[in-house]
Amino acid sequence: QVQLVESGGGLVEARGSLRLSCVVTGSTFSINSMGWYRQAPGKQREVVAGISHVRMTYYSDSVKGRFTISRDNAKNTVYLQMNSLNVEDTAVYYCNTARTFSGVLAGEGYWGQGTQVTVSS
Repeated sequence: QVQLVESGGGLVEARGSLRLSCVVTGSTFSINSMGWYRQAPGKQREVVAGISHVRMTYYSDSVKGRFTISRDNAKNTVYLQMNSLNVEDTAVYYCNTARTFSGVLAGEGYWGQGTQVTVSS
């Protein structure tokens, strides 16, 4: 059974930083692609970043240059380093995994329970 557990969310002031982590169990982590999504109140869930098993990356325009996705296959963990946060980044952040990079970007596969990120002005 594939399980994803996110951590690292919290309350941060604007222009601050946070690092989210997602530990994956029950899957062949090293050959899977990983992604981070977010959902703000009243909005649809949107992809933030993705990373393939060969470390090809994708970023949404809204976070490009501020967020960095990375992975540690030895720890079965994917990270999202978030810098220069602003109030529009406030959302529940979700980790997902799928066998293909396109699958991650399409929202397929398995999901974590989410972690709240709140940015205050």
